[in-house]
Amino acid sequence: MSAITASLGYQFDLLAPAHPKPVLVPDPLPVPTGERESVRQLRASLDAAIARKVMNATELIRAVAKQSREEVVPTTLEALDALIGGGLRRGKMTELTGRRSCGRFSIAMSALASSTSVGEAAAFIDLGDHFDPQIAEACGVDLRRLLWVRPHTMKQAVMAVEMLTATGFQLVVLDAGGHPIKGRRVHDAAWVRLARSAEHHGAAMLISTPYPLTGTASEAVVNAWPMRARWIGQHPRVLAATLINVSLQKHRHIRPGHEAQLAFTLNDACVIPSREDGEESPADARHSLWMRGIPRALRHSE
Repeated sequence: MSAITASLGYQFDLLAPAHPKPVLVPDPLPVPTGERESVRQLRASLDAAIARKVMNATELIRAVAKQSREEVVPTTLEALDALIGGGLRRGKMTELTGRRSCGRFSIAMSALASSTSVGEAAAFIDLGDHFDPQIAEACGVDLRRLLWVRPHTMKQAVMAVEMLTATGFQLVVLDAGGHPIKGRRVHDAAWVRLARSAEHHGAAMLISTPYPLTGTASEAVVNAWPMRARWIGQHPRVLAATLINVSLQKHRHIRPGHEAQLAFTLNDACVIPSREDGEESPADARHSLWMRGIPRALRHSE
């Protein structure tokens, strides 16, 4: 009996803690939430116009956070940026609609070039399968900061947009291609979920579609349609530029109905003098453009 008692006592010693429990330190002193006396005195001694600009650390953090939510991603197309209030708003979804050859793809490339050129990470979900890395690089897109996703259906494209937005991409662009769109249409709740994801993570989201899809979930809806083309020369004629009209169909902070005109030019389609008679002829420029196959300006691929 004594041996068993000794064995049980040894087991209890093993289960006992080797060190005493730590003692909690006293609670920290409460931090005053109101305005400090020193800041109040400083503001009182200054002019009213200057005193309004003096702020403490808490107010500065709130001001920086508010300013970051109001930033936009410019498309570098001045007419379009002025139409939608400076560019693509961060934390909001913008929808761009229009049929083929209306400039949707060119606008998307311009936005991607603007975002990646300043060091931000961007994602391009290419449902229409129109993306060409060489043309994108010629347009100014930094391919090292671009993620190219090629889904097969609209459902996969929406899922990709939601996942990439949550991972921290500053700009997410979905190009649905032309009509008809691959796969079935997703439910309206999916666009509401994307809009909430963009607002939660502060990402700018551009949805390019042949016809309206997002409904009330988008911050702004812009419609684009082609007007006319500009040609150079007579025999043969070389495409020099395309003119596109864009109109603001809906915006939560700007009155809709305004329109603007965009011009996309081909830099290689320039008029150069002929060697024989000195007249202007675009033949050499056309031959150069055909030989390289990649114009240095935006190309419409919708």
